[in-house]
Amino acid sequence: MNMKFNFIFIIRRSLSDQCVPCERRLLSWQIAKAAGHAAVCWALVLTAAIHGFAADAPNDPNPDSAASVATGSGLPTFLPHAADGRLWVSAQMNAIFQAHPEFPARYSGPNSLNNHYEKALSRVMTLYLGYRLNGSTELLVDVEGAGGRGLSNALGLAGFTNLDVVRNPSLGQAPYLARFEVHRVFALGKNMAEGQASPFSAFRSLPERRLEIRAGKMSLADLFDLNTEGTDSHFQFMNWAMDNNAAYDYAADTRGYTYAASLTYESKGWSLCFAEALMPTVANGIDMNWNLHQARSENYEWTLRRLLPRRPGGTLRILGFHNTANMGIYRVAVQRYLEGMDATPSITAHGLQSTAKYGFGLNVEQPVTGNVSVFGRFGWNNGKTESYVYTEADQSVSVGAAVYGRQWRRTRDKAGVAFVSDALSGDHSEYLALGGTGFILGDGRLNYGREKILEGYYTCHLWRGTYVGPDLQHINNPGYNRDRGPVIVPGFRVHLEF
Repeated sequence: MNMKFNFIFIIRRSLSDQCVPCERRLLSWQIAKAAGHAAVCWALVLTAAIHGFAADAPNDPNPDSAASVATGSGLPTFLPHAADGRLWVSAQMNAIFQAHPEFPARYSGPNSLNNHYEKALSRVMTLYLGYRLNGSTELLVDVEGAGGRGLSNALGLAGFTNLDVVRNPSLGQAPYLARFEVHRVFALGKNMAEGQASPFSAFRSLPERRLEIRAGKMSLADLFDLNTEGTDSHFQFMNWAMDNNAAYDYAADTRGYTYAASLTYESKGWSLCFAEALMPTVANGIDMNWNLHQARSENYEWTLRRLLPRRPGGTLRILGFHNTANMGIYRVAVQRYLEGMDATPSITAHGLQSTAKYGFGLNVEQPVTGNVSVFGRFGWNNGKTESYVYTEADQSVSVGAAVYGRQWRRTRDKAGVAFVSDALSGDHSEYLALGGTGFILGDGRLNYGREKILEGYYTCHLWRGTYVGPDLQHINNPGYNRDRGPVIVPGFRVHLEF
C-alpha cells in the first residue's frame, strides 16, 4: 500500500517541481508539460495493462463467476465478503490528485477558477454496514470521512473536475453519518432474481416483481439518474457533469445527502421510482429545512430495460423533478440591480419565500459489443430560479463510451471517454454578466459561451482491492466564459476496496 502512495507522491512532486507559476509568455510550454505528465501516466498504466505488469488475482475471464460473486460486489477486495449471512461490512478509500497549469484569463472574480498553476488532493473514506433484519427488511448505515480539497475550492466550473470534493472546506475532516436508512421489500410474485449483495443492499436475491420502500438519510444519486458507464467517481469519470446530469438539481446538503422516503416498483422489463426529500435552508447549505410547506423535493424516474431486441443491456431512464425552497429569481435580482436597489445583483437579496425549480432528464446506455458500451444524457431545468443544490447548469448534454479490458486480457481494467456541453438560461447568464455570483460561479463579468468538457480515464486493477489510473480533462469556456481558458486538468486516482 505504501508503494502506491509513494507513486502518487512522485506524480504530485513532478507536477509541483515542473509546473510552477510563470509569466503568460510561457503558457504554451506549461500546457505542453501538463499534457506530458498526463501522457506519462497513461503510458505507464497502459504498458502495465498490456504486458501484465499487474495481473489480476486471478485473471478471471468472467467477472460474474463464483469467485467474483464471493466478494459480494463483483470486484476484487482486500478482505473477502461473506457469501451468506445477515451482515454486510465493506469499506473503500478514494484519493484523487489534480492540477492545472496557468491559463489565459482577461479577468477574474470572487468565484473564478484560479488561472494560475494550482494543485489539489482529495480523499474520501467510507465504511458500509448493512444488516438484514429478516427476509424483507434491512438496515443500512454508512460512515464517511472526506478530506483535502478541490481546485480553487470547487469554484469557477459548472462541470467541476472532482466529484469527491466537499464544496464547503469549513466543515472539517471529522467522520460523519452519510447514510442511515431502512429498506423494506414487498414481493409481488414468486419468481426470484439472483443478485449480489452490495453496500446499497445486503440481499442476495430479490423478487423479480416487487415494491421497495426506503426511508432515512440517503443520497438521491443512489436511486436516480444511474448509468452503468457514468456514475461512479471511484472507477469511472471524475467530473461531476459526467457522473451525474448537471441540470438535475437534486435535493442534498453540501456533502450530497438528504433525508428522504422513496417508493419503487420493480419488474423485469421496467421500473418506476418516486422520492420525497428535504431541501437545504440555503443554497449549498449543510442544514436541511424540515418544514415541508416551505421546502421539499419530488423526484420521479421511469426506467425501460432492453432497448434493442438483439442487443441486451440497453436502458432508457426518464427523470423528472420539482423542487420548492427559499430560492431567488434571477430576473428579479437583475431588475433590483438595474433600478439601483442593489449595488451588485444578488440572488439572495429577498425575504423568505417558496419558489419552484423543475426539470427533466433523459439517460440512455447501450452495449455495442461485449467490450464496448455507449451512453448519453440530456437535462433541462427552468433556469429562472436560483441554482440551489448541485451545480449551476440549466441545460446539459453528454455522450460517451467505455471500453472493457477483456480484449487485451485485463478483465478488471476499463477506459472511458466522454464529452459534455452545459448551458445557462438567458436570465442566469445576464445575472452573472452584470457581476452577480452564485454558490459556484461569479467571474465579475461574463462573455457567455457554453461550457464544454472532454474527459478520458483509464482504471487499472493492480492487486486485490487496489485500483489506480490517470485522468485528463480539457475544458473550454470555464464558467461559461469565453474570456477565460481553455484549461487542461491532468489527474491521478488511487482507489482501495476492502
